Amino acid sequence: MSWFQSLFSNDIAIDLGTATTLIYIKGRGIVSREPSVVAVQVDARGQRRVLAVGKDAKEMIGRTPQGIEAIRPMQGGVIADFEITEAMLRYFINRANSKRTLVRPRVIVCVPCGITDVEKRAVRESAESASAREVFLIEEPMAAAIGAGLPIAEPAGNMIVDIGGGTTEVAVISLAGIVHSHSLKVGGDRMDQAIVDHLRRKYNLLIGERSAEQIKLRIGNAWGSPGMASMEVKGRDVGAGVPRTVVVGADEIREALAEPLGEIVRAVRGALERTPPELSADIVDKGVVLAGGGALLTGIDQLLREETGLPILIADDPVSSVVKGAGMALDDPDLLRHVAIR
Repeated sequence: MSWFQSLFSNDIAIDLGTATTLIYIKGRGIVSREPSVVAVQVDARGQRRVLAVGKDAKEMIGRTPQGIEAIRPMQGGVIADFEITEAMLRYFINRANSKRTLVRPRVIVCVPCGITDVEKRAVRESAESASAREVFLIEEPMAAAIGAGLPIAEPAGNMIVDIGGGTTEVAVISLAGIVHSHSLKVGGDRMDQAIVDHLRRKYNLLIGERSAEQIKLRIGNAWGSPGMASMEVKGRDVGAGVPRTVVVGADEIREALAEPLGEIVRAVRGALERTPPELSADIVDKGVVLAGGGALLTGIDQLLREETGLPILIADDPVSSVVKGAGMALDDPDLLRHVAIR
């Protein structure tokens, strides 16, 4: 019956990230890549009505009038606001799956390592409420490893570091199972906050979340080189309360990012220390693969290479690795049976 139903449903894989949600539809590939943001209007009775989701909602962050707020319902890789997450999921699924079918889709949702049973239940119920027929959960580093093309089914060690918006997942994988994993609540959001804190501390300048992200994308770096760029940053002077512009260099942004990057380095070194010797030998030969949006930070591969002494590789499409891996599991029932969380 399940095989028969799959002929008439558009099965979906979802990377439900803290910063970005990606949707993969079986047979069509990645069809949606939207920020995990929802803009809601709150009336006098405290009831909330969804105004915008995704890109349109992200444009409203820090710019909303009274009574409207832009919410990020995913925090640290898990659901912080069940009702808004359900609305966001339903919107993304309906928009991506425009072809209506008689059979509701099977849905794979990628989740961080080590989430609690309560958090797993919240993810399942959100997906089911958003019209899923059957829900499977896959740990993000496993999906990222599949999407990056690592031979996870072989009796050999594969190490993946998935640096997302809310978490960094470090895992050693062998025989389609996770030998060791560590989920660290450090990612792109912590890097943005580090930039905000640095500018306030050094220049007495207050900037918003979106401005910090733009600074990170343009001149953020983990490993310096001579003659790196600088940029103008506009914000509000904390003392005078008036708008002000300062020029910020890439070297000081690297210093601002040192703390969150240091935690990621320590997590990778800790995982290497807990890896069985035979698998460690495989990792020495193969190296460590980086995935997630954080892998695009300039010089992060060089930083990890210097700190670990291992080859560091960046996945071909690091932002999409997790949802691609989940999509490959949709196409391969045997693989899905092995890697889905029981």
